[in-house]
Amino acid sequence: MKILVVVLIAVVSIACNAQPKVNEMQPTNKKDTLSYAIGLQIGNSFSQQKLDVNLQMVLAGMQDKLADKALLTEEQIGAAMQTLQEESQRVQEESRKKEGSEFQKKSDEWLAKNKKASGVMTTPSGLQYKVMTEGKGPKPSAESTVKVHYRGTHMDGKVFDSSYDRNEPAEFPLNGVIRGWTEGLQLMPVGSKYMLYVPGSLAYGEQGRPGSIGANEMLIFEVELLDIVKK
Repeated sequence: MKILVVVLIAVVSIACNAQPKVNEMQPTNKKDTLSYAIGLQIGNSFSQQKLDVNLQMVLAGMQDKLADKALLTEEQIGAAMQTLQEESQRVQEESRKKEGSEFQKKSDEWLAKNKKASGVMTTPSGLQYKVMTEGKGPKPSAESTVKVHYRGTHMDGKVFDSSYDRNEPAEFPLNGVIRGWTEGLQLMPVGSKYMLYVPGSLAYGEQGRPGSIGANEMLIFEVELLDIVKK
């Protein structure tokens, strides 16, 4: 499937401006269903890479390739693929910057408001935290491996990760996680539960985490420090 998509992309005329048209055909048998599924996969590839293509030329390229009558030489295909890669990278970079700017604005506004909330403390780095339960055990260092329960949410409260949901605490070295965690966990004695409000710069930064966390997005963590496994 991946090879097929690459072949089809190679014969696409990138500069054309044809608008997508909703199909009126319906698959009626196994062959139709398979063919339609392949088309959906190709369309998904175009959509993800935000490619502006002429669908008629896509079909023409398919037909010519199957008939072994391609209108492009290997050199032309290579040049088209290079243009495709450069255009895709440009579009993705523009999209990432726009997303990052939007998340930065929303995060700054959210944190500015949260900073005034009762019990919320702010460190020099910009990390905000609130003590829910203060433990009596030792505090970890940046070199410690800790055992925690946690729940991570977006600004809107939607959960993106949770050890509670998995019914299993997580263990990790503090120097191997996002900066907000490395700093925040060192404030916590064992047995504590804190809320950590982590700016994007202390989380996943401009790169974000594709598919789950946006560029420059601030994150909220409910963290319970269960133990220091290793110092």
